[in-house]
Amino acid sequence: MIGLIALLPWLALAAHAAVNAVLLRRPPRGATTAERVAVLLPLRDEAHRVTPCLRALLAQTGVARLEVIALDDGSSDGTAEVVRAVAGDRIRLLTGAAPPPGWLGKPYACAQLADAAGDADVLVFVDADVVLAPDAVAGAVAALRAAEAQLLSPYPRITGAGRLVQPLLQWSWLTFLPLRAMERSSRPSLAAAGGQWLVADRAGYQRAGGHAAVRGEVLEDIALARAVKRAGGRIALADGSRLADCRMYASWRELSDGYAKSLWASFGSPAGAATVVLLLTLLYVAPPVAAAGFLAAGRPHAALWCGCAYLSGVAGRAVSAAATGGRIWPDPLAHPLSIVAFAALVGRSFVRRRRGLLSWRGRPLIGDLS
Repeated sequence: MIGLIALLPWLALAAHAAVNAVLLRRPPRGATTAERVAVLLPLRDEAHRVTPCLRALLAQTGVARLEVIALDDGSSDGTAEVVRAVAGDRIRLLTGAAPPPGWLGKPYACAQLADAAGDADVLVFVDADVVLAPDAVAGAVAALRAAEAQLLSPYPRITGAGRLVQPLLQWSWLTFLPLRAMERSSRPSLAAAGGQWLVADRAGYQRAGGHAAVRGEVLEDIALARAVKRAGGRIALADGSRLADCRMYASWRELSDGYAKSLWASFGSPAGAATVVLLLTLLYVAPPVAAAGFLAAGRPHAALWCGCAYLSGVAGRAVSAAATGGRIWPDPLAHPLSIVAFAALVGRSFVRRRRGLLSWRGRPLIGDLS
């Protein structure tokens, strides 16, 4: 009985992930909308991968009034030429201005795109590494309206490098974030979003201050979600894995650099980061290590309970994968290694921040280094 009681935290977290997986919003297939929709595509040195994204945007169906606007944000690799070659005049291509003081590059690019969207009812922000299904935009708009939200974040299916680490994003909010309570709550701190694909009600976006409200934020997606809440709006998460693929990183080096630029901003402080990493380590790394130690010490009963804690973590990871288009097997078995890799990336991010080495696409990142 004592062992079962001790196991309750792991069972509760796995059960919470399962409940969230059932409640998770899923954009409908084959939807249609008569609303005016602007798809907004910020681009900086994306010539090597933007073509599939462009072709997918040109193939959208179910949206009666759709405009696709791309912004070349100072690319040096011929991104604008690729856009013209693939899309011709079917996509409006803007030349972005350099970010003013206090602005980071992506928020300023998105702000320019939003300004160019005219009288669109819905703004759909998409990154160049996202490939949408033909009915994705219409489905996302339908999900936004069904949720009665001002900002919807449909998470795409993540592909590419980083099988150990990338699935932790969806797993973390399915495991620890009460989705329906988050939607109902007005607390800005209770928010999550993924910037690869964001769908915003234009009026709600403007009430929140748009990207000007998050001009200097490295994690502008989460900051925008919080701004929407502060303005009295509602946000929602959705599983977009049936409607979109996102190949974020092609190599572990790219992933490491990408995480380094932003992980430090996810926790509020080094102490907050240390607390989160310690908690995750105790929950998901310690049990299999302890199980091995107890077995070696000839204590199979204790090893059994530790093994059950480990398997509960594996079950939660598998539930998350099933709900978000990830690998159900065998990747969840390596969940403890995922936590160790994540901890290393967190440490690297803080080290690089302290040393003033953070940059992205050739631009330094603004941040208080105190």
